[in-house]
Amino acid sequence: MSRILIVQGHPDTTRPHLCHALADHYREGAESAAHEVHQISIAALDFPILKSQQEWQYGDLPATLESAQREIQWAQHLVLIFPLWLGGMPALVKGFLEQVARPGFAFEYQDNNPLGKKGLTGRSARILVTMGMPALIYRHFFRAHSVKALERNILGFVGFTPIRETLIGSVETMSDKTRLAWFRKLRRLGKRAE
Repeated sequence: MSRILIVQGHPDTTRPHLCHALADHYREGAESAAHEVHQISIAALDFPILKSQQEWQYGDLPATLESAQREIQWAQHLVLIFPLWLGGMPALVKGFLEQVARPGFAFEYQDNNPLGKKGLTGRSARILVTMGMPALIYRHFFRAHSVKALERNILGFVGFTPIRETLIGSVETMSDKTRLAWFRKLRRLGKRAE
């Protein structure tokens, strides 16, 4: 049994989106295998955007994000779900990660190590990204640059490993059959906690 945290990063709370359905199916699969699952909806949180390095390093974590840090600390496996916007994660997701992945929590500075000490080791992650373009084009032509940066520069930097990705493209033209196939795949991933 694993402790799984699903972080729903779709910024629109006015109606359900594919990201929400994918999270639901992952959760169903995980719970059917007796994994313990918690979920955070970033769009439901109220927090400011950081505006300086000083604020990031030494400022107080907003009280609205204290429970998010506790949830990340609790989790053995993190599932981060968001739509691709302008080639990267939505600003709300980036702002959330900047706030919660602070020194003293996500990593520690060390004088003899320019990379610091990773604070979130022993955890795995899956990044699930939906997009309008075909996933093959994003992966091969654009080299999935923003997802690779998230894997290496944020999650990997603070200790998550392994980090797996699921890229779901052509969402606006997706057939019902393809959508159901993705839902089945997400339930299988949830059962395996990967």
